[in-house]
Amino acid sequence: MRCLSAIVLVTFSLSLFVHPAIAQQTNNDVPLIPYHSVPNFLKYSPERNLGEILGVAVNSKGRIMVLNHPGSAHNGGPLYGNATTEILEFDENGYFVREIGQGVYGLGYSHHIRYDKYDNLWLVDKGANTVIKFDPAGYVTMNLGRRPEGFDPYHHVDGADAVPRDGYFGGPSDVAWDEEDNIFVSDGYLNSRIAKYDKHGNWIKTWGSFGSEPGQLNLPHSMHNDREGNLYVADRTNRRIQVFDSEGNFLRIILLNAPFDKSMQPVLGNVDPNQPDETQPWAVCVSQGSPQYLWAADQHPGRIYKIQLDGKIVGMLGESGKQLGQFNWIHGIDCSQEGVLYIADLNNWRVQKLILNP
Repeated sequence: MRCLSAIVLVTFSLSLFVHPAIAQQTNNDVPLIPYHSVPNFLKYSPERNLGEILGVAVNSKGRIMVLNHPGSAHNGGPLYGNATTEILEFDENGYFVREIGQGVYGLGYSHHIRYDKYDNLWLVDKGANTVIKFDPAGYVTMNLGRRPEGFDPYHHVDGADAVPRDGYFGGPSDVAWDEEDNIFVSDGYLNSRIAKYDKHGNWIKTWGSFGSEPGQLNLPHSMHNDREGNLYVADRTNRRIQVFDSEGNFLRIILLNAPFDKSMQPVLGNVDPNQPDETQPWAVCVSQGSPQYLWAADQHPGRIYKIQLDGKIVGMLGESGKQLGQFNWIHGIDCSQEGVLYIADLNNWRVQKLILNP
């Protein structure tokens, strides 16, 4: 009886000392955010249809950059045939302006684009294992990583078997910065880590490894920074967002755990009878206002969440589907403009401009 009492006491004591970074917010009653999706916002000729939209980014002048994967008739099909990436610029009213990056060696199967605070455009290429910086004129001014040469064999390995090397990437997914302009790359599909460079492109350090413990990663798919330089990493397969400071110290975990109908048919795939309470974060963006908010999107049920930086979900919108205002794999979010979200609606082959609280 004394042993049983001791076990109960130890169990109760442990429950009182849960690490606050791992304790989770409850998000049972999340209000819906009213929104309007602008019809036919992007305007281009019918000779230029869009394919899969991987990313969207808006600069300080309102110019909109779209990361498009076109069809094979335009650019040769998948990476191991030829490149399949276009970088298309539109003005603030949605009219097509130009394409940049034609013929750039480091473009293959690009995964994300972001603008830094100087309006430089950064492109992260999952297939070519490169991170490329374009100045506002469209010239390449920095390349991180290296694209495999044409005769290099392609060997896909799981994250647990990947052997990272400093300065090289294995399926990078996103890029971010801190206030000192240090560069962070989520490296990503194979290496399950975050790489840190200084502003000149010199390698500094890396952190993270394959796994599910706090600080470990399993497909860091998207990443963005707040004004303090903290990094919000969509740890997709682990179904969580992990927050790190700019030195790689683990701070806390955020879950997309608002209730939803688990019997709902996904827009692609089968119903999962064992669907967990938390959903997979696919895209993240930190707003620029005060206070800052984290916007995050999941694959299913296709929702976008407005989240305080401490992890409390304060609003949400959207659902899976193919109609305007619905989403089919949100792959990127731009939240740089107050009251507006630009959505890379990947498998619906479009960009949606959402006006919040219209």
